[in-house]
Amino acid sequence: MEAEKRVASSKKAENNRDKKMTRKEILEKKKKVQEIIKAALSEKDPLSSFPSFHHYSTKDLSVYLDSGRGDYLSSSVKQYIQYLLKVNMEVAYGTEWPKEEKVKRREMVSSEARYIFVYETVNADANIMFKLSKKGRSNADGTDDKGHLVAFVHYRFTIEEEIPVLYVYELQLEQRVQGKGLGKFLMLLIELIAQKSKMSALVLTVQKANMTAIHFYRNKLRYLISTMSPSQMGLQSNYEILCKSFDSETKAVLEITAYKVIQNPSCKASYKVLACQLDDNETCEEVA
Repeated sequence: MEAEKRVASSKKAENNRDKKMTRKEILEKKKKVQEIIKAALSEKDPLSSFPSFHHYSTKDLSVYLDSGRGDYLSSSVKQYIQYLLKVNMEVAYGTEWPKEEKVKRREMVSSEARYIFVYETVNADANIMFKLSKKGRSNADGTDDKGHLVAFVHYRFTIEEEIPVLYVYELQLEQRVQGKGLGKFLMLLIELIAQKSKMSALVLTVQKANMTAIHFYRNKLRYLISTMSPSQMGLQSNYEILCKSFDSETKAVLEITAYKVIQNPSCKASYKVLACQLDDNETCEEVA
């Protein structure tokens, strides 16, 4: 019943917004959004605008980044993507994996799919490797003239709730390069690409069984559960939709705005928190 009320309330609010706009204004807004998406898709190499993100190095890891798109993937890169997805995601999806794997194989070669590929550099300067990357040849073992693939990001420019967003379909790292700050580095780059492309938010889906990913996005990167997530519609599902909005108008649409006050028994202080953003095992921070 409560879920039905929320859905009805959401539709009523949307209708009220539409009533305040004339038909011409609605059409102009939709046209503007479509133009933003078209312009983003026409960008040949989004990575070129961020030279400081062409490579990433730590004490025991040196990699460089390259961009790509789904309809230009070599056969070996396709094999690598399928392999890493299976290794990283099969357990999280459980019995749903065989069906989901087929879906992901179709998604990865779409002309709308955009990629950031991460290559490990061995005994070579990352800047030199980046310059050579455009000439690389791929082999079936996951290595090529560019180096050895160790991670990738699959993202798209799309429309959600009539808002232009960058949707992260996949962020996949080999286990041996995890925990070195590379995932956070890649997500920061994706956020910059989204903002430069005039996207209003960054959206992603995470499996509830993948607790490591949930901790990474919610706690480290401060992503919030979106109003589009099944859990906010009273639906049972194995995933959550998370988002990070870049402007107040988008926040009002994609992020939950209902608050609740809870009592901290240890210090008798009251805390105002987003009602849907607090899990049973999480702590909260005081809001001024």
